Amino acid sequence: MVRTVIRGVGGYVPERVVTNKDLEKLMDTSDEWIRERTGIQERRWVTTQQNHELGLEASRVALSRAGIGPQDVDLILYATLSMEYTFPGSGVLLQDKLGCRTIGALDIRNQCSGFLYGLAVADGMIRSGLYRNVLLVGSEVHSTRIDLSTLGRDVAVLFGDGAGAVVLGPGEDDSKGLLSVHLHCEGKHHDLLWIEGHGSLFPHAEQVRVIQERRHLPQMDGRQVFVHAVRRMPEVLQEALQANGLSIQDIDLLLPHQANLRINQKVAATLGIPESKVVNNIQKYGNTTAATIPLCLWNALDEGRVHDGSLLAMVAFGSGFTWASALYRW
Repeated sequence: MVRTVIRGVGGYVPERVVTNKDLEKLMDTSDEWIRERTGIQERRWVTTQQNHELGLEASRVALSRAGIGPQDVDLILYATLSMEYTFPGSGVLLQDKLGCRTIGALDIRNQCSGFLYGLAVADGMIRSGLYRNVLLVGSEVHSTRIDLSTLGRDVAVLFGDGAGAVVLGPGEDDSKGLLSVHLHCEGKHHDLLWIEGHGSLFPHAEQVRVIQERRHLPQMDGRQVFVHAVRRMPEVLQEALQANGLSIQDIDLLLPHQANLRINQKVAATLGIPESKVVNNIQKYGNTTAATIPLCLWNALDEGRVHDGSLLAMVAFGSGFTWASALYRW
């Protein structure tokens, strides 16, 4: 059996650090309020960089660690919700700046679940023999499109900018690599976490009204997101374990999407996974949406927390609602 393996992992966050104290100067909030509800202490925001430029830096690290160059990449998968333009997507911008051949570039818009959805796409491509070197990127620039007033604080305090990337290819040892990916959605909840006022639903003539009504900004029902997330994330992880004949005790590291530290703590407690086995970086990066899981993997590798034979469990939940899980044997 051909299994998809990770050949290299890279991450990148902007140099600009924005603390909770910095946000106190922009809106009616406090460091204590943010830490208590989200666990976030600081996040990184861009100054002038664009989305694909963050993805470019993360990709260069991943390619270097994989021991290949841009000309060896056969396909780019680019997961993001904060693309530079309505069209084209950010993937083609990365292809140009990275210096790849005229390969395909596919943008994936599954928001917080985007990296795992991209992992499923890459797995199918690789196992079918269609491609050998797939570059999967999760990258976000949230800071330029959030409301930094008191009215927008519930969303604004959560998000950071950053990118993570992995180089994927076929493995030679079928005992190692990606075991399975499991994808779900429940579209009836689409309006609980969204930006309503962009897209073909609103003609150009209505854009002024859309902006006046603040419908062009991110909106979230935080309570409902929490309720659904702490239900769906354990559920889909159990699904992955059952599909592979494994148990919670077999997991060496849990890499959850970084939406809220309280969500991750609840998920781990529900599953009976000790804190020592959970990778969280939301404290220093905030929610980087499609970039959170690859950034967690990048951090875990650099900290020496991943070893030969480690079973990694990845799980995400976000807008749509969409949710997903994956198991990977290192």
